[in-house]
Amino acid sequence: MAESQKLAAEEQSKDNAHEIPSSVHEAPAAVLGEGALDPVYEAKAKILNKAIQDIGMGRYQWQLFIVIGFGWASDNLWPIVTSLIFTPVKNEFNPARAPFLQLAQNIGLLVGAIFWGFGCDIFGRRWAFNLTIAITGVFGLAAAGSPNFAAIGTFAALWSVGVGGNLPVDSAIFLEFLPGTHQWLLTVLSIDWALAQVFATLIAWPLLGNMTCQEDDTNCTKSENMGWRYFMLAMGGVAMIMFFLRFVCFTIYESPKYLMGKGRDAEAVKVVHEVARRNGTTSPLTLEDLELCNSLAAAPGGGGQGSNHPINAQTAPTSSHATTALKRNLEKVSAQHLKALFANRTLILSTTLITLIWAFIGLAFPLYNAFLPFLQATRGADFGDSSTYLVYRNSLIIAVLGVPGCLLGGYLVETRILGRKGTLAASTVLTGAFILCSTTALDSASLLGWNCAYNFMSNIMYAVLYSYTPEIFPTKDRGTGNAVTASANRVFGIMAPIVAMFADLETSVPVYVSGALFVAAGLAVLALPFESRGKASM
Repeated sequence: MAESQKLAAEEQSKDNAHEIPSSVHEAPAAVLGEGALDPVYEAKAKILNKAIQDIGMGRYQWQLFIVIGFGWASDNLWPIVTSLIFTPVKNEFNPARAPFLQLAQNIGLLVGAIFWGFGCDIFGRRWAFNLTIAITGVFGLAAAGSPNFAAIGTFAALWSVGVGGNLPVDSAIFLEFLPGTHQWLLTVLSIDWALAQVFATLIAWPLLGNMTCQEDDTNCTKSENMGWRYFMLAMGGVAMIMFFLRFVCFTIYESPKYLMGKGRDAEAVKVVHEVARRNGTTSPLTLEDLELCNSLAAAPGGGGQGSNHPINAQTAPTSSHATTALKRNLEKVSAQHLKALFANRTLILSTTLITLIWAFIGLAFPLYNAFLPFLQATRGADFGDSSTYLVYRNSLIIAVLGVPGCLLGGYLVETRILGRKGTLAASTVLTGAFILCSTTALDSASLLGWNCAYNFMSNIMYAVLYSYTPEIFPTKDRGTGNAVTASANRVFGIMAPIVAMFADLETSVPVYVSGALFVAAGLAVLALPFESRGKASM
């Protein structure tokens, strides 16, 4: 009797081993660690990670690298656009409170981050991927015809709704098609962020430098101040070209892990095979590989949420396609994506800390930029270095130094000593340190030097921050996680122009606050529980 029971147990063990595909165990190590997620989702995500890893980095991913770069470029380009047109707009329209222009922009960025970030987890990545740049281009072009300050402020808010969605959506979709061995490319992608600053400065130099009213011109007319309008036409035109290349010249597939998380396993498998075909290879992935993982939901210790989780939707009986669609749409408006970010103590710590880091940086960065003119005036103009030529020359030098910063960041995140967390912590602390040092500048040359060092380190910081953040969120909740962090960043960013309107501009105290916030954010990075170097996102 004992022998028969032993044989039965061995047979059952063999059956269970057969039920779960071997690719679950062969997949790269997960960023979030074992047991952090719903077991069915975790098993299926590992299978898809293995499938993408087997396909490798091919034609589709490299094309995606290029078009995703448009989103990174837009995220930096348009806030710089607002900064560059600020003075000529103020001179032409003479508003009572000129910083309302930046406030309008930051409100638009906040709305965009919330809407597109949460929306891409609900309605998918594809539409958001294309519409964000289209909205930016349309309202950017329209802004060139603004008849008054209220109009340019409104258009700035509207184009920023598009801009605010670029990084939450684009980082998610790029990461979800990358093999685990190439996730460092998400850091290198920030080179487009740095190049956008160089591009904007080069275009602004001839237009704003030669076709703009001077600061002391008390009768600035539209005809004498056309430079910023031509600049808006150029930037809006570039955005529309980006939209054309994305929408017409490239076919974007929906993320397979997003589809799997919605219970659409067959579509997820189809996308994997399409990507393989585009790369000139094949994938052995089958629908049965994913469906076998559903048995984990009923297994002992499988977790209580397995039976209700959307990834199991296709295993449940349905009365009709209409009923299934209705259930899916009702589920979309639930708070499950937000709750999942705080599902256990480790995730609570991770989500809270990364949100605080984004918030601190969201206030520190625009706060320094808002009070930088005071430093420039007291360390530059007093020494006769306030000519238009020198202003744009210095801006270009500072912008160019951001490019090697992004490349260095891409290298450092893969080093064993630093990894993601070490690189992010060190670059954030050094960014704050260089800001604090800039207050010691005695002339424009030394201020330029400190600003070059600051921009170099801040580009490393942003490159790593933009890649590390989506890596520590699971795919099914990644858009929501990106939305939470980006929203915190934008909410605190809104405070900077408010401070500029009501605080004393003739002091370096806000610059000290900005530097201290960067240092605090860098130290907070050290407490983050996940190191994603060498691991695949889930």
